[in-house]
Amino acid sequence: MAMVFNQSLTRDEIVARVGDIRQLAGVRTVRREGGPDGGLRVIEVYTGSGLEFDVLADRGLDISSARYCGRSLAWQSSTGDVHPAYFQSEAENGLGWLRSFQGGLLTTCGMSYAGAAGRDGDRLLGLHGRVSNLPASGAIGEGNWVGNDYIITVRGKVRETTVFGENLELTRTITTRLGSRTIHLHDAVENLAHRPAEHMFLYHINIGYPVVDEAAELCVPSSHTEARDEEAADGLATWNEMHAPRAGYHEKCYFHRFSPGQKMVTAAVINPSHAINGSSGLGVFCRFSTEEFPRFIQWKMLDTGTYVLGMEPANCLVMGRARERESGTLAVLAPGETRHYHVDIGILEGAEEIANFKASNSTAREGQND
Repeated sequence: MAMVFNQSLTRDEIVARVGDIRQLAGVRTVRREGGPDGGLRVIEVYTGSGLEFDVLADRGLDISSARYCGRSLAWQSSTGDVHPAYFQSEAENGLGWLRSFQGGLLTTCGMSYAGAAGRDGDRLLGLHGRVSNLPASGAIGEGNWVGNDYIITVRGKVRETTVFGENLELTRTITTRLGSRTIHLHDAVENLAHRPAEHMFLYHINIGYPVVDEAAELCVPSSHTEARDEEAADGLATWNEMHAPRAGYHEKCYFHRFSPGQKMVTAAVINPSHAINGSSGLGVFCRFSTEEFPRFIQWKMLDTGTYVLGMEPANCLVMGRARERESGTLAVLAPGETRHYHVDIGILEGAEEIANFKASNSTAREGQND
């Protein structure tokens, strides 16, 4: 049964109270006009719990803006949503990706490469790959009753391919339901080529104000945390802490490792002081499998305007494809092989819910930080 406005109701009880289920929850597709996002297809989803989010059908079915009870959850960059026609991956020494990086709740990185721009053999690979700037084919959003649950689904396919090179296809399915505060994401990446293909895949989950603020913290049940470079090492002792925006702040990245027994991991950005619905505490969590995503990268960027904490489950680190190849950790898909990925992104609300989350996700940290 669906939980609607603190009532647990059956399908019959719900439809008796509305003329159309879209009064409470639903999905609609729009096409924007004017500006850099002119022509962009957007699938808007609202669940009736206060959770609303926009899926960009022409940007890899990524999730841009997201709100809960009117509060923004995701950081939005100065570029805003940009139509993929403006994307230039290799421009500006491989940093052209930043010209259309809207932030948003989810930006997908990959599929054949992700992480830092750089050369892999004779190829210049741009920052974080192409998939988030590719239009989806067959993109559709719909809602259907399944028993007493009203299920909302967004799905489509995204192809990253080139003549004489990779031919990877992403099949993405995003689901939620009436009354839910959680988004379920299932991706299947298939190698359609007749030769093996390099495969790097990362979810860039970008949490912003008001979740990210002075009292906020990142909770990750990792056993070990490593700084990416000297800049990050200077802040290693406070990797999990947030503070007010500071002009001139330099981004910091941390790599988290998990103990072998941790098959499922839930990480969250939590602000215990933000009041919502009469209670203190608001957070955003992501849940993933360490078999599918053996890496977890934390992007900490607390500059003025670029005020964001990134949670990044991945099958690689962010040092570039050449580095991944050198370390022997570069994933390769055989012809016809498919890899499956799942992640849940959801809301934590109130002091009790946050306390329960912390209690259930606490892990003794082994050893010392690098």
